[in-house]
Amino acid sequence: MMTRLSVNLNKVALLRNSRDTTIPSVTDAAKTAIESGACGITVHPRPDMRHIRPQDVYDLARLLSASEYHDIEFNIEGNPWAGPEDNGYPGFMALILEVCPHQATLVPDDPSQLTSDHGWDLSDPQTRDRLSPIINEIQSKGTRVSLFMDPVDAQLQHAAELGCERIEFYTGPYADAFDSPDNESVLSQFTGASQFASQLGLGINAGHDLNQHNLEAFLRAVQPVAEVSIGHAIISDALWLGLAETVRRYQQIIESVPFSNI
Repeated sequence: MMTRLSVNLNKVALLRNSRDTTIPSVTDAAKTAIESGACGITVHPRPDMRHIRPQDVYDLARLLSASEYHDIEFNIEGNPWAGPEDNGYPGFMALILEVCPHQATLVPDDPSQLTSDHGWDLSDPQTRDRLSPIINEIQSKGTRVSLFMDPVDAQLQHAAELGCERIEFYTGPYADAFDSPDNESVLSQFTGASQFASQLGLGINAGHDLNQHNLEAFLRAVQPVAEVSIGHAIISDALWLGLAETVRRYQQIIESVPFSNI
């Protein structure tokens, strides 16, 4: 066993959407990533459709349903309460229930946010009451549910009580502190939270600002990580290295870290 790399293709779609064109192709990028070692594809459609569009979701679902991609996971991230919108966005839940991806990662992002920047606050009973039937509905379609979370034990306890299979650590604070005097203390928060999550029976995913410089240290300290979802850094590195070589380098980093299924 080892940590699986899921490549987030949002920035490929963002580049395409800067012109009225079909290039670069999101599905071609998915094929390249998979051929280069990626174990999964991630997208995060948003109501303003500034990058991934509903058609991209459908196209990727069709691509990954092919027999040669039977072991490649499709992960769709987003706010479960987003949409529908007049611009043609059908709503996050409509996409999930129609496509039935392997995993739905529920993220508490606001439509006005540039990017996701915090995990769920499940201390509010009303939030838990709203999420519970959504999680159950998604799971009834055979889709695994992951909640985007900060490394806080009390919050992870609530996540486990909601019955989700996994959590995805928001790793922005770790990336910000990397190579700074705060690195050790911030990383220890994730280490402790990962141990607690494992005790609760939660699978652990991680994502946000992980890159070639900080990924290995995170994986060595936080065990066991089932999946890392990386997009911005991969597409940025690909401008210099090419997408195939970039994915191979990230995969090599992952393979260099012994996987501890504790």
